[in-house]
Amino acid sequence: MSLTIILILLVFIFYFLFHPRFGKQPSGERLALIQKSPQYKNGKFENENFTPELAEGYGYYDVLTEFLFKKVDRKTPTDIIPSIKTNLKELPLYQDVLVWFGHSSYFIQLEGKRFLIDPVFSGNASPIYGTTKAFKGTDIYTYDDIPEIDYLLITHDHYDHLDYKTIMELKPKIKKVITALGVGSHFEFWGFSVENIIEKDWHEKVTLDQNIMLYTAPSRHFSGRSIKRCNTLWTSFILESKDFKMYLGGDSGYDFHYAAIGEKYGSFDIVLIDNGQYNPAWKYIHNLPEDVIKAMKDLKAKRVFPVHNSKFPLSLHSWDEPLIKVTELNNLSENPIPLITPMIGEIVELKNDKQVFQQWWKGVK
Repeated sequence: MSLTIILILLVFIFYFLFHPRFGKQPSGERLALIQKSPQYKNGKFENENFTPELAEGYGYYDVLTEFLFKKVDRKTPTDIIPSIKTNLKELPLYQDVLVWFGHSSYFIQLEGKRFLIDPVFSGNASPIYGTTKAFKGTDIYTYDDIPEIDYLLITHDHYDHLDYKTIMELKPKIKKVITALGVGSHFEFWGFSVENIIEKDWHEKVTLDQNIMLYTAPSRHFSGRSIKRCNTLWTSFILESKDFKMYLGGDSGYDFHYAAIGEKYGSFDIVLIDNGQYNPAWKYIHNLPEDVIKAMKDLKAKRVFPVHNSKFPLSLHSWDEPLIKVTELNNLSENPIPLITPMIGEIVELKNDKQVFQQWWKGVK
């Protein structure tokens, strides 16, 4: 009996570890290209500044113990998160809009092109299905609701940004994938044509058409879908048309790269920036709310959309704390910058800087 149990466990472990959801590590010509990157040092990608995963004074044991055993007053919503379900397929292509799906997933229409950024529609943000589940009401969109996508943008390969199940369901609708160095290895392994995968280092440019440019820029984070970390690059994007410019931040901790990007590309009409799932222990790889205030000024933002919140419980703070804190800090700051805070599914008019949003999280229990 014990031998049978052991064999079953071994089969389960083998199946789990070799499931395609983990993707594939870069190799061959892709790895050779990666090794030429200025960001690739000592066998892995590195940030511009030294970036420990845990801040000074924190240990892995303490952090893990706090997560698993310490009683923390972390509020999770018992109500259904409010939302509006916009029909994306019926949006006229001439409308320049953004629709947020919660966390860091969103849809953009700009200059007649459709973009999808870091989509997660499977209901969880983990390689183990059924864990790290989305809050009730945040998964109103399904794969069938998504129209044909001209460009899928992936900032990095963590599970809350690159979801295997979502990608495979949307695969027939995706024309081109644009991502950071090494991440294309996952897509090729998942059956995407190499001709439709564009991988870029930081500080590179992609001409999408005569009206739209895309640039890659640094962020301060890390990557990896299994034990090996930082074998693929993480990035932020600048999306620019003739009369409009937006910063798509991905995940990042605060550093001088925000000011450098602001000097090179700013001012930005809209900035989307990491604000949520933070903790003082990992402040170097995720902005704290006070970092968001500094970063949005560094970026010379005209309007700011704080993302990476309101969908998954990936940290110990209450679900609504990121939006509460960033709103309060922004109001208290010198020269507050207008915040974009739509409900999931609500249309954001990209070129309407007079659009007003409600603080929808108030009153949600």
